[in-house]
Amino acid sequence: MADDRPVPLDEYPVHQVPLSMKHVATGDRNAYDRCIFHLFDHEGRALLILGLGVYPNTGVIDAYATLRIGDTLHAVRASDALGEDRMDLSVGPLRITVEEPLRRLRLRCAADPDDPDSLTYDITWNADFPALWEPHHIQRRGDRLSLEGRRFVQAGRPEGVIRAGSQEIRVSAGEWTATRDRSWGVRPIPGEERGRLEEEFATEGFHWIWSPVRFDDRFLMVIAQEDADGYRTLNDATLVRPGHPDRQLGWPQADITYRSGSRHPQSAVVHLTDPVDRKPVELGVRVLTSLPLAVGAGYPPADDWQHGTWRGRDWTDRRSYDLSDPSAHPLAAYGVIDHAARFTLNGQTGYGIFEHGSFGRHDPSGFTGFDSVAP
Repeated sequence: MADDRPVPLDEYPVHQVPLSMKHVATGDRNAYDRCIFHLFDHEGRALLILGLGVYPNTGVIDAYATLRIGDTLHAVRASDALGEDRMDLSVGPLRITVEEPLRRLRLRCAADPDDPDSLTYDITWNADFPALWEPHHIQRRGDRLSLEGRRFVQAGRPEGVIRAGSQEIRVSAGEWTATRDRSWGVRPIPGEERGRLEEEFATEGFHWIWSPVRFDDRFLMVIAQEDADGYRTLNDATLVRPGHPDRQLGWPQADITYRSGSRHPQSAVVHLTDPVDRKPVELGVRVLTSLPLAVGAGYPPADDWQHGTWRGRDWTDRRSYDLSDPSAHPLAAYGVIDHAARFTLNGQTGYGIFEHGSFGRHDPSGFTGFDSVAP
């Protein structure tokens, strides 16, 4: 007989459907609820990306942390059976504590007792701006709903310490920027057999920009998703200024300068529009350092671990990757890459993430197929 007793969260008046908070309203195995944090210094010396997710219909909770210093990527991944206390955001050595919702969170990774040089951190994440809803994200493959996600994004400053490979890195609010994204809904996780819809509605191309940018007195969020023809299926350019109404800056169009022989951006100009006088506004982007999410962080098409997969109870994995040779990680080019970047807007300098993925044909960029790269 299944154990379906109330769980601790059922004590609170937060129910949306007549079910225990142990369950979600859909039986889709791809149901998920997770977060991602980006923290980096303004010189691009270090980039830390971490996250945690739960997968209620596969009974899995997992988390990861990846730190890039130079060409070395330190990674910690952990996975376990999903328990009943959904307010306990911890798995293995990785923990997220919500100290003040939407304002302050604590991010921790415990040390490996057998390796004094292993990745550890203890960081407080403080919000500088209110959380901003992203557009409702829906994707279909043929007639099947393959992704439906609700997200909010937020920018702030971190403080604390990171240790890795005998190095100690002080994280200070004035010299580091931090962004985060919370999302939940339905999103593909590995393990499902390929069927007719995937075979007959294969993706010809995918082009993606997701860019939260923090300036001293404002926060800008830019999103653009296009198919092979350049048809826009997701779009956002919202400027947040405390004490002022949010402003939408039109239809973002990006001119990206790629590293020769790749689709790895070095810089970009995102063309926006002021809604008041309809004059053009340019967001300049200069990449500082990069971290491919398919290496260490568990995003597709990672070949050693992906989110939501059952690895047994109490699974923890620590390893390091050498990013100096792209050919050692050939799948990374077919996954989304997060770039810590310096931005300029109306004479101001800001910092944020320029997340980009471009695979297959994309007519506006001149890419003709999956093997097409910048000249």
